[in-house]
Amino acid sequence: MLLKSHGKYSLYTETDKMKPEFFQKLTETSLQGELLSDTCCEKILSISEVELLPLLDAAYQVRKTYYQNTVQLHILNNAQNGNCPEDCNYCVQAKTATADIDTYSLKPMSEILAEAERAYQSGAYRYCIVMSGRGPNSKKVKQLSHIIQTVKSRYPIEVCLSVGLIDEPAALTLKEAGLDRLNHNLNTSETHYPNICSTHTYQDRMDTLKAAQTVGLACCSGVIVGMGEDNGDLISVAKELRKLKVASIPVNFFLPIAGTQVQDSTSLTPDFCLRVLCLYRFQNPTAEIRVAAGREHHLRGMEVMSLYPANSMFLDGYLNAKGKEAYRTLQMIEDAGFTIETNGDISEYLQHPPNKQVNVPLKELEVLRPRMESRAQVFGKT
Repeated sequence: MLLKSHGKYSLYTETDKMKPEFFQKLTETSLQGELLSDTCCEKILSISEVELLPLLDAAYQVRKTYYQNTVQLHILNNAQNGNCPEDCNYCVQAKTATADIDTYSLKPMSEILAEAERAYQSGAYRYCIVMSGRGPNSKKVKQLSHIIQTVKSRYPIEVCLSVGLIDEPAALTLKEAGLDRLNHNLNTSETHYPNICSTHTYQDRMDTLKAAQTVGLACCSGVIVGMGEDNGDLISVAKELRKLKVASIPVNFFLPIAGTQVQDSTSLTPDFCLRVLCLYRFQNPTAEIRVAAGREHHLRGMEVMSLYPANSMFLDGYLNAKGKEAYRTLQMIEDAGFTIETNGDISEYLQHPPNKQVNVPLKELEVLRPRMESRAQVFGKT
């Protein structure tokens, strides 16, 4: 039976361990719009008796209810790179980072439009424009508004923008230009935030999201897993995003790129990453859950299983880190029986790269007969 704790359902007793009823209750409670208790969330993340496969299936039932079997693809355009005055410890573009990256100011309109066209033709449902820096001034906001209007007038693709901290007037200008979503990640909990950044606060980020929502602009906001936080921090962010009713939640897994101030993500396992995705699905049943940066690195051979709790992912890599080849991601999605939600024709991207023949390598003799190879060495033969 359901256990009530502080107005929330814990869904866990000793007799529930590994029983089908436990996982069924997770699904039902999520679909009923109830929050799981912190205790239950902690057990999902850390108790081995809560088996992974039934957990993934329970999360998939929630995902399927709201998103059926579809997967949305997003493509990032790193429109302005580096030279950032902020000291976010996880970022290679931060002023404190020593990573060797190329820096440039905002790309000209021609480049942004060319990349928008490529994103559209690649099957992306949403084109995400990202600009480094603390936040745009009024002149830059007008420039971004013109870019958004031009992209939207030429391609039937949704546009998301990530530009740092903004206020209500800036949010309204961007909304009136046709912006579909504003991205501004919480990244971690309010308690843990001082450990990853000192040049702005958690509240600054909350103020940006609230400014966007005040003017009716949809928000995209997520988390980065693997920055020294504990399970309680991850649980806190999941609840905060639910309270904010954000439309889209990217779940990133920290990539240990040399030069950033955060280096320890070695504790992340495929099992744990998948549990985090399930937790965020249960706590935010109607939100778009995106398996974002680090999926290839940390999920490894279990990457495809992320599609059971998540219903979207990035194509063609991230801001500064490369990802899997686009055709491999598209093929993985289709091979798993999911349908790619797209605005264009992506049939050619589902094929192998042009002029690249796929050959199955054959074993060589020394592999087929290793014993004969060792005997030849013993007797001095070659």
